[in-house]
Amino acid sequence: MVYGILEIEIMNVIWKLQKLDEDANISVSDIVNELNDNQITRAYTTIKTVMDRLVTKGILARYRNNKKFFYRSTLDKTEAAKKVLEAVGEQFFDGDPINMLRFIEKECEYLLV
Repeated sequence: MVYGILEIEIMNVIWKLQKLDEDANISVSDIVNELNDNQITRAYTTIKTVMDRLVTKGILARYRNNKKFFYRSTLDKTEAAKKVLEAVGEQFFDGDPINMLRFIEKECEYLLV
């Protein structure tokens, strides 16, 4: 699974809030406020739509408390990163992790210095 930019921004906020309080009830408004604090202005409806798509993908769980919906991540950040690496490996390296590592080593040599 590969994430879009806004999906990653939302997930990073959710992981941050869950790290601060693992029992936090995280609403769409919470995400909008956090993104705005990070100078990322997005409409409430846009964030809600993307979060609902993340629910459909199984990355977020949505639950109701009284009349309000809240969200939780179904994966921690490390698990999500592993799934992304697996997807990239399948899509670009025929599922061969050695070829992927060789590519990273060759193409990102400047980062390793």
